[in-house]
Amino acid sequence: MAHSVNPKYYTSSWIEEVPGRVSPHNDAEITENRNKFFKKYFTNPDDMRRVKQQFADFSLCMNAFEDPEAIEDRAHFDPKQWWGTYGVHAPELKDLALMLLGQPSSSSCCERNWSTYSFIHSLKRNRLNPGRAEDLVFVHNNLRLLSRKSKDYENRPSRMWDVGGDGLDNFDGVGILEGADLALDEPEFEQEIVGDESI
Repeated sequence: MAHSVNPKYYTSSWIEEVPGRVSPHNDAEITENRNKFFKKYFTNPDDMRRVKQQFADFSLCMNAFEDPEAIEDRAHFDPKQWWGTYGVHAPELKDLALMLLGQPSSSSCCERNWSTYSFIHSLKRNRLNPGRAEDLVFVHNNLRLLSRKSKDYENRPSRMWDVGGDGLDNFDGVGILEGADLALDEPEFEQEIVGDESI
């Protein structure tokens, strides 16, 4: 849905960058999913009809969105700035666009998943086939999420399942993990990090 309300994706310069590229309102899959989203998000039929009309005006540059300046600024403005400037005549769609386009993107969930994978499939357990390792990561993550709902989460050992969570800078307090057994295979580099033990 955020793709559908980004003004940049309706500009001719963006469409012509890649052969065969089309704007979101001309893509069948995006249109189907956008309509599903509208049905789920706007349960009142009148609201849904009004938002669909606003989206049609926005995507086709009609009525409130036909101003040449608004059309030209689609390519140059940040999407949130554009909606803040030109979305006044489509308040429901503007609110939806600002909500969707204002969400921060982050790779922390992926990083956390890869961290869990590295604990499960390590030098000691390198004979695990990829399917088994993926299953173990899946089970681990789901158990970790379920454990957060329990009253004992803060006091029980399951709290250690959040290894690699946000803000974890070191292994202090995490318990004994495989990180304790790891060693570098490059003595010169290890010497720089660990230091000279003879001193």
